[in-house]
Amino acid sequence: MSDRNKPKTESLAKVEKDPEDWVSGDDPMTPAQASYLKTLAEQADDPDAYADGLSKAEASKRIDALREKLGL
Repeated sequence: MSDRNKPKTESLAKVEKDPEDWVSGDDPMTPAQASYLKTLAEQADDPDAYADGLSKAEASKRIDALREKLGL
């Protein structure tokens, strides 16, 4: 398969936007983020990682940190 015909998923997977740069980053975290963050905080035995009222960007950063801590 030539490079021209290869799926572009490899290059797209490497593109991540910093949560600080999100247009909606200051919006409240979504219910899905809240649930996942709470679950990860419990699994990591880090109850302070979860807090009500986080922004989408802050929740995303905390989720990433907990995933790294847990090796996920």
